[in-house]
Amino acid sequence: MDMQLMQDIVSVYGPSGREQAASDVIKAYVEPYCDEVYNDVLGNLIAVKKGTSGKKIMFSAHMDQIGLIVLDIDEKGFLYVAPVGGVSPMLSVGHEVMFQNGTRGVVSYENKTKKFTEITMMEVFLDIGSSTKEEAEEKVSIGDIAVFVSNFVMMGKKVAHRTQDDRIACAIVAEALKTMKSEHDIYAVFTVQEEVGTRGAGPAAYVIEPDLNISLDVCSVGDTPESVREHVKLGCGPTVKAKDSSVIVPMSVREFIKNAAKKNNIAVQDEVLRAGGTDTGAVQRTRGGILSGCISIPCRYIHTPVETVDMDDVDAAVKLVIACVEESELPK
Repeated sequence: MDMQLMQDIVSVYGPSGREQAASDVIKAYVEPYCDEVYNDVLGNLIAVKKGTSGKKIMFSAHMDQIGLIVLDIDEKGFLYVAPVGGVSPMLSVGHEVMFQNGTRGVVSYENKTKKFTEITMMEVFLDIGSSTKEEAEEKVSIGDIAVFVSNFVMMGKKVAHRTQDDRIACAIVAEALKTMKSEHDIYAVFTVQEEVGTRGAGPAAYVIEPDLNISLDVCSVGDTPESVREHVKLGCGPTVKAKDSSVIVPMSVREFIKNAAKKNNIAVQDEVLRAGGTDTGAVQRTRGGILSGCISIPCRYIHTPVETVDMDDVDAAVKLVIACVEESELPK
């Protein structure tokens, strides 16, 4: 993995519905290796590499990140917010946030009536250093979205950042596009608004109508102290999804991905995600049904500012994407 590519893609601002800056960064990296790159009406970024077989493989990875949208500003200049995606009130408090225009702030909560463990988003507010409503309105407006500020933290082979979900998958697809060769048409779709209901992937798949879709996302792990029991561990390879809340992956697709891994000596793990959906399900339900599977990157601390992945898994996922496009026979 090109670490500069990875850092640029995971660091750029891009919450759900505001993905354009992320799209621009990814486009700059993938355009030299593709025959066509464009944005659709919803904002999905679609990169195409033409083949000769007449078959289409789609890879989907979502660009959006979770955030906090401003819904009110009080007379003292504090901002009240609603979640964009799965944001935990308790995990938000005490963190720094940033708006697209560069305005910075911190997250706190009303502590008069509730204990910290009882707070909801109704009690969470942002302090952007303003003393009046008018001063705050010079910096932000109702409907502006803040994202959490996070360092790019390298811990040996492990890397933590707020947007590993799912920019690490965007980086993997971008890296794979550099060298992949296939007789099939390849559509790399960097999707929008996954965190608020997998809204981008389905419309993109409807137009492309691929013979096979493979989504890339992160999945939870069970390798931290006293965690909920999970089969997946960091550093043991990317996963081949069997099920999440949005999809049960057809056996033919799972076997296709596993066979490609086996041929190329790539270690993979089986994955059953307890909760949470992915673009996989949105694509599967498009048109009359589309064969759809998912390769996941094991990730600790999902939906926090310190989402953590292992670079061995990341590099293996790049190889697995390339291995899949090299297969002549697609699943049926």
